Amino acid sequence: MCSAVRQDCGAHLECCGVQALVGSSLRWDVEVSCSACGFAMAVCNDTAPSHLRDRLLSQPGAARLRVTSPSQGKSIEIMRVLRAELGTGLTEAKNELGRVLAGEFSGTLPEMELIARKRPESLP
Repeated sequence: MCSAVRQDCGAHLECCGVQALVGSSLRWDVEVSCSACGFAMAVCNDTAPSHLRDRLLSQPGAARLRVTSPSQGKSIEIMRVLRAELGTGLTEAKNELGRVLAGEFSGTLPEMELIARKRPESLP
């Protein structure tokens, strides 16, 4: 939730934003309304604006992706998922794998859910 002042009528706008996992895609929705003049707007996109994503990460907080004791083969599969989902190269994916194994890889809950769903079924 947020609030801002509507320039046209000077009243306070009420804003509500959410990020969700819909099927196999992330979706960001924002709704804005003004009870004084009736103005309303909804915006939908697949990528959350960075300042709004930062608010999500601070309230309710970041979710962590953890994998315990993966074998060599499972680590390779995790790196494949990370490369595909994050659009990174091999070196970056290896660094991110280290963060996953250390319990330090985090993001919004829908982002972590998306990556977790892409993992091979045999992972713990």
